Amino acid sequence: MGRAPRARRVGLMVVVVLAIVGAAIAVGLNATGMSGPATAMAPPRFVDETVAAGVGHRYDGDFEFFVGGGVAVFDCDDDGRPDLYFAGGTEPAALYRNVGLVGGPLAFEPVPDATTDLDSVTGAYPLDIDGDRRMDLAVLRFGENLLLRGLGDCRFERANETWGFDGGDGWTTAFSATWEGAAALPTLALGDYIQLPLGPDGSEQCSDNTLVRPEEGGTRFAAPIPLAPGWCSLSMLFSDWDRSGRRDLRISNDRHYYRDTSDGEEQMWHVVDGELPRAYTEADGWRTVRIWGMGIASQDLTGDGHPEVFLSSQADNKLQTLEDGADGPTYRDIALRLGVTAHRPYAGDVALGSTAWHPEFQDVNNDSFTDLFISKGNVEAMPDFAARDPSNLLLGQTDGTFVEVAEEAGIVDFDRARGAALVDLNMDGMLDLVQVHRRTDVRLWRSVGWGDAAAPKPMGHWIALRLDQPGADPDAVGAWIQVRIGERLVEREVTVGGGHAGGQFGWIHFGLGSASRAEVRVQWPDGEFGPWLSVEADGFVRIERGASRAVRWAP
Repeated sequence: MGRAPRARRVGLMVVVVLAIVGAAIAVGLNATGMSGPATAMAPPRFVDETVAAGVGHRYDGDFEFFVGGGVAVFDCDDDGRPDLYFAGGTEPAALYRNVGLVGGPLAFEPVPDATTDLDSVTGAYPLDIDGDRRMDLAVLRFGENLLLRGLGDCRFERANETWGFDGGDGWTTAFSATWEGAAALPTLALGDYIQLPLGPDGSEQCSDNTLVRPEEGGTRFAAPIPLAPGWCSLSMLFSDWDRSGRRDLRISNDRHYYRDTSDGEEQMWHVVDGELPRAYTEADGWRTVRIWGMGIASQDLTGDGHPEVFLSSQADNKLQTLEDGADGPTYRDIALRLGVTAHRPYAGDVALGSTAWHPEFQDVNNDSFTDLFISKGNVEAMPDFAARDPSNLLLGQTDGTFVEVAEEAGIVDFDRARGAALVDLNMDGMLDLVQVHRRTDVRLWRSVGWGDAAAPKPMGHWIALRLDQPGADPDAVGAWIQVRIGERLVEREVTVGGGHAGGQFGWIHFGLGSASRAEVRVQWPDGEFGPWLSVEADGFVRIERGASRAVRWAP
């Protein structure tokens, strides 16, 4: 063939260049060679491995245990793998050690011990209270709450007296923790449900909540500070919602026990080191919201640097975002617009309202878009709400909306769910699902990606991070992690609390899509930014404060 005319050659070059640019855009390619997906990926498949995994436990009890039923997920023997502690209600709580192989089927063994096999447990949250780099447990109970100090090898000791903690004798169903200033111990928030004993006529009244701060300069807790009025809290979360460096306390409340329709509401408390907490009011920009509040999940979904707040409820759930230009806690609801109201079941009793409990934001298919899990289940036998009410798995899309995929993922069941956790139990980079049920056994689903139980198939790339800083708060509760994937920036706040009656602490998971590496930066709890660090995909990484590189960790 002869040589093309110059104009045609230029035109062909333009077409080629545009094609290359278009291809780069299609995979999110940037100048550094990192890439991310242009479209959200399909859901993973899950297989039920509860029985084979050796876990047999249930949350049981009558009225006092209609709510609660959480699971704490954390590493209790320092082997890097997540272990499980289940609330039991009238059954003893139970601790299970992870003994599975990396990438293999799920496997756990019970760790019986009178210290942890407690009765009347509604929930539990892990955190390192005393900074000795061993996870401790805050155990919520119908009765005295307990702080259990981790001793290593999945053993614990009662520490209420050692740390000067007043466990009370109420009905505790919510918890969160943060560190204020240079305190050696965290500040704890505990949410109580209905005041006991009931009134002479059997009437219920909501209890006040409490804030527990450490003694100034000490290693013991001071007397509890009441957070009054309380409106029957079922979830609470400390969060730096306005990126001011201050962590305020969000509380979600059950309107079922408000005295009348004119009192009670969702709450947020202004918490400043050295000052008494105060509730935000309309004068601060706070808007009254009244729901059957049961759980809280927080995640920056819009990319503006501020976390959106998901509030689970009966019927429609809420997803709150800060108003543009707001100089106070002024939120509006965007749940309908993003498709996460989840107000009726997608299967089962589809004509009745749903009852939502534990919400959790994670990336279950590793495409770098945030997904949302919501556990569901009737309170007991409420006829106006669905009895067959399966949990939701909502996949995040490129336009910020969500779509329901639980049936496709294979996690549909009609037991009454309560607490839950999405967590990589077998350390293969794919998030598995743990779900607690009321009056029936817990369930463990293993993610097999796009494969099956015999031949799991990974989805997108991923990284899992742990933070490390000297002194108190070694796990950097209150930090913000920024992960840059191509041109996209994903941020997560390190928190303790939220969910419904349980939470997890350990490896923090990020999906990367098609990117083979990412850049990571940490804003530490005191506001200082660390450097951008290059991290290779598909591995576990520790980031130490002051270090110039991330350290790979092998399970």
